[in-house]
Amino acid sequence: MSVVLVLQARGLGDLLTAVPALRALRRARRNDHLVLAAPHHLRPIVDVIACVDEMVPIADPQGLRWDGPPPKLAVNLHRPGALPIVQLGKTGAERILTYRDPAFPEIPAPEWRPEHHPIDRWCHLLEFDGIGADRRNLGLLPPVATTDHRDSVVVHVGAGAPARRWPADRFAAVIRHLLVLGHEVVLTGDEYDRENALGIAARAGLSGRRVLAGTQNLIELSATVAEASVVLCGDTGVAHLATAFGTRTVQLFGPTPPEQGGPPSHLLNRHEVLWAGRTGDRFAGTPDPGLLQIGSAEVIAALDRQLDKRRGEASVTGAAFRRVG
Repeated sequence: MSVVLVLQARGLGDLLTAVPALRALRRARRNDHLVLAAPHHLRPIVDVIACVDEMVPIADPQGLRWDGPPPKLAVNLHRPGALPIVQLGKTGAERILTYRDPAFPEIPAPEWRPEHHPIDRWCHLLEFDGIGADRRNLGLLPPVATTDHRDSVVVHVGAGAPARRWPADRFAAVIRHLLVLGHEVVLTGDEYDRENALGIAARAGLSGRRVLAGTQNLIELSATVAEASVVLCGDTGVAHLATAFGTRTVQLFGPTPPEQGGPPSHLLNRHEVLWAGRTGDRFAGTPDPGLLQIGSAEVIAALDRQLDKRRGEASVTGAAFRRVG
């Protein structure tokens, strides 16, 4: 049996935008053993994606240690640059599918285009190799929840970098509005977000019991997002989770434009994306000035619109059940 090795050693959002490409590889290589090299903490999501035969846990490309048979094909879904290509080359792969790098002129490869949406980017790479890829094939089945937060408004306060973190006082203002209207609200994030989340809850008058940040594993977080009525978040992996589960969102963008990482265009009817129209430094140590142009009133209005649409969906579903019953 031939082995196809895929490298994608980045975060949650990066893995989720690679799902259509992974599924296209699975269809094209039905009889091959598909191996994904990815961070260990993403294993629960890899299991939910359900198109990979084996996962090799790595923290970064340099951690790739391959002791299996030389792969028939090695695919770089990680990022451009020589390092991923070097590491895949060390596996003895017969062929490497990657974006072009000047250090490897002998490898036929397309040019990297930074303006591409990640979903398009990885599908385009496979299409260069003659493998058809469906950009819409990114949905996931929700995992089984151990706790029930169904129909809560999920406010995800975390982000992978300070430049993408909306201010705490603005989150608190939005939550106060939701509480006045009688909505159930939960705050999510990782362990590094917990102190900030507790502070936001205190400002908003939200019980600390509703702060889930730092208490959930990835499967529990996924179930909470899948059950939500609406998710409010920045440019984070949770935004991609909500997209995969079909959950409505309000997403706050800056400094990266939504065309390079927001919801795909065919799903924009379920998502409101707020962006000031300006790009900035992704690695800045303070919130992006464009992100700061998004005020609480704009976010509240967007959430109200999404919650109205959600209620409309629920009423249609209820009416349908009444007709059947």
